[in-house]
Amino acid sequence: MTHEQSLYRQILGRRWDDVPASIRALHDRPEGHATFRGRAVIERGTSIGARLVASILGFPRAGADVPVEIHFACGKGREVWTRRFGGKVLRSSQQGAKRRNEELLAEDFGPFRVLCALEPRGNRLHLSVRAWSFLGLPLPLLFAPGGRTFEEDRDGLFHFHVEVESPLTGLIVHYRGWLRPAGEPTDDL
Repeated sequence: MTHEQSLYRQILGRRWDDVPASIRALHDRPEGHATFRGRAVIERGTSIGARLVASILGFPRAGADVPVEIHFACGKGREVWTRRFGGKVLRSSQQGAKRRNEELLAEDFGPFRVLCALEPRGNRLHLSVRAWSFLGLPLPLLFAPGGRTFEEDRDGLFHFHVEVESPLTGLIVHYRGWLRPAGEPTDDL
């Protein structure tokens, strides 16, 4: 793979042009840094297991109108995402991975790695979990964190929708909202 293209462009290949403009604008950065800001609604699961997992992984607390900032550091085919939900920081790194001849996005949250397919459909880019591991040891897909996760273009504005749930805990966290490049107004729409 060439590192002269952004990570998402590398993974999507010819399907890159099927991705809406606001989503491409957020992901089309092969090198350097960028910051996006917006607002989110966050829900947290209520089971003991869900609360424990959310706390261990550092997911944000529930809130109705939470300021969001995402900083991207991109280079050499890798992206480090630093998400700020209010005062809570959630960090992960992403890179490309290949599994069974499928180009996938590998996202690392501490000792966990989640492999996702990037699937453009209409005005959305869906992320579908294909595999996961803990400290490099494969885990059963049946227990993988799942839920509907997609990015969406709504009238030229980037929106995100992330659900993390497990058959063992139920809902862990669900956050959704919108982002604009830093420097643009982030008043509620």
